[in-house]
Amino acid sequence: MLCYEGKLSLYCFSSAVFCLVLLLVFFDLGVFSEPIEFWGRASLLGIYYLALNVVIRLKFASKDYQVAVRATFLGAVFTLGVIIFQSCDEKYKSFGIYTALMAGFHYSEYLGIAFCNPKTLSPDSFILNHSIHYALAAAASWVEFFVEVHYFPEMKTHRILWLIGLSLCLTGEVLRKLAMITASKNFSHIVQFERHQGHELVTTGVYSLMRHPSYVGWFWWSIGTQVVLDNPVCFVIYTIASWKFFHDRIFMEEITLLNFFGEDYYKYQQRVPTGLPFIRGFKVEL
Repeated sequence: MLCYEGKLSLYCFSSAVFCLVLLLVFFDLGVFSEPIEFWGRASLLGIYYLALNVVIRLKFASKDYQVAVRATFLGAVFTLGVIIFQSCDEKYKSFGIYTALMAGFHYSEYLGIAFCNPKTLSPDSFILNHSIHYALAAAASWVEFFVEVHYFPEMKTHRILWLIGLSLCLTGEVLRKLAMITASKNFSHIVQFERHQGHELVTTGVYSLMRHPSYVGWFWWSIGTQVVLDNPVCFVIYTIASWKFFHDRIFMEEITLLNFFGEDYYKYQQRVPTGLPFIRGFKVEL
């Protein structure tokens, strides 16, 4: 059963996306006397988004507003991505796919926690403020994309790369969400250094195939975004940086898990890999 905050976020995200449906219907019915290109459509989306923000600011108290404004923002960004793909030149379409993927990922993170572990739910569960390094990495990918669009526009029109990247992202998303659902109340965005009551070692489902399926999913999703954008420089940087981040994160987390579960986790380590290439995690030498 989805908690109240999850339902609120779903309502706000869906309301923002509903703008897309209206726009498509209006365009198909020829409501507008002149064809409206990208900037016109984006402007209509912006007006709709601002109107929604006024409504939710008047309607919701501070705590609910923090959830509503983030969900509405992500719904608008998702819609903008679809409009970019639909309305812009071929060289920009991959950025539309990327934009929709980013919005969908961040919203699904919140919805996933709302579904599987609502006690830990907060506005931070959207992970929009993940870290300064995450924000800089995203900005770097945007800069590379638009520099290469300007100088090498033909680079950005390889549809096979869009499909490969989209497949990587969707596979990573599904794997991560399966991990969240399987772990249920044991899943958290924050590494736990104290074992809470009811905290159990999960070894079933996707956890029977790999020890860290949520990290594996995020790793491939991250790389997939750069394949979608056909960003060769950021593809290499993202691969190295993501590998290093998860290598360190898994090492630290497994020390904690060994402290929590002792021999049970040690035996689990022996039979199940981490799931990420060339990452062994923390190994106890006996």
